[in-house]
Amino acid sequence: MTNTDNTVAVAMRNVSRTYGDPANPIHALRDVSVDIRRREFTAIMGPSGSGKSTMMNVMAGLDEATSGQIWLGHNPIVGIGDTARTILRRTNIGFIFQSFNLVPTLTADENIRLPFVLAGRKPTAEQEAWIAHLVTSLGIRERLGHLPSELSGGQQQRVAIVRALAGRPTIILADEPTGALDTRTSREVLTLLTTAAREYGQGIAMVTHDPVAASYADRILVLADGRIVGEYRGLDPRQISDLLINLQGAAA
Repeated sequence: MTNTDNTVAVAMRNVSRTYGDPANPIHALRDVSVDIRRREFTAIMGPSGSGKSTMMNVMAGLDEATSGQIWLGHNPIVGIGDTARTILRRTNIGFIFQSFNLVPTLTADENIRLPFVLAGRKPTAEQEAWIAHLVTSLGIRERLGHLPSELSGGQQQRVAIVRALAGRPTIILADEPTGALDTRTSREVLTLLTTAAREYGQGIAMVTHDPVAASYADRILVLADGRIVGEYRGLDPRQISDLLINLQGAAA
C-alpha cells in the first residue's frame, strides 16, 4: 500500500501505539486513521492523556508505531530505520515548540539556518530568496543579528516559524506554540500559521489545549483514550470550550 494523494502531507492508517508490559499494556493510540492535508490547518485537542503528544511524535517518526502505516508525503516512515527517518524529518517536517527551542548562543539568522547546517548543505538561491521573503513578511529582518535573549517572545517565535518554513517542508508540527505567549503575540503567531497553510501550501498540525487557538484552524480533531472521537469545522472558541467540557463530563 502507498500514499498517492499529492494533497496529503501525512497519512496515518490503523496506527496504534502501546507501551508497557504486554500483560498490562497502556494504549496511547488505538487504530488511528487520519490525513493531514497540505494547505489545511488542523488542531489536535483532547484531555490530558488522550494521546495528542503520542500522535504528534508518531506522526513525526520520533516514536515508533506499534502497528499500522504512516506516510510523509509518499514516503513510508514505519520500519525504515532511524537514519532514514531522520533524513525524512529534516526534509519534510518543520517543528515549532512552545519553548521556541532556539540555540541561545546563535543569532536569529544562525538559528534560522541551523537545519541546513545539520543537513550538511547550504540553502539554494531559491531558498535564500524564500528566507528573505519570510523574514521581511514577519517583520524580523532588523533582528537577524540578535541573540534569542535580545528578542521578545513573539520575535523568538517568529524566528522559530521562519526556521520551520525555510526548507519548505511538507508539514509543520506545532506543539502548544502559543502556550508561553501573551494574547496579542498568540494572535500574531496563529495568523502566521494560517498564512503558512493557505498561502505557502504547508500542512499544519497543532496540538493545543486552548479553544481560542483551535478556532484559527480549518478543522479540529478531538482525541479521547487514544482514539479520534470527533472532527469539527467552523467552531468558535465558546463552542470548542463547550465541546471539551462535554467530552470530559462523558469521560467522568
